[in-house]
Amino acid sequence: MNESSIFGGGGGWLITFVLIILLFGGGNLFGGGSENVESVVNAAINNQTTQAGIRDVLLSSANNNLETLKFFSDQNMGLQAQNNSNTLAAINAFNELQRTMQAQGSETRSAIAQLGFQLDSCCCGIKTQLLQDKYDRLYEQYRSVQTDASNAAQSQYILGVMGKWVANPAATA
Repeated sequence: MNESSIFGGGGGWLITFVLIILLFGGGNLFGGGSENVESVVNAAINNQTTQAGIRDVLLSSANNNLETLKFFSDQNMGLQAQNNSNTLAAINAFNELQRTMQAQGSETRSAIAQLGFQLDSCCCGIKTQLLQDKYDRLYEQYRSVQTDASNAAQSQYILGVMGKWVANPAATA
């Protein structure tokens, strides 16, 4: 939007235009035709004012567009930063949940293995106790039969050594 002319700034073209009219305008300028020159100068000034107004409106519109674009860009960056933050938080929470589940899974596997060992020990202990009880009963029966056999053998031996023995002999008179 910067305009330049042979005299510098944005309004220098008006002075250039007036000088050209003065130089090439001919006899009207010096000979009583000042109304025509005044109308040309006034038209040039009005045109310059209109152009400056249009330029200001366009500049203001461009500035508004730039500010709006910057606003949306800032909003977009803010939302993107928030989205990145939320994504990282979700990933960290997921990773923590996964670590917790793995730890709990490991604890569960360990507890199941321990329970299996305890069940095996318990069953083995019960089997061992049942076998011990069965052994103790059979041993008692064995000892009882052995005692009975030993008593019978001793009784036979004593009876064999004594000869014939009668429990209630008949009286001899």
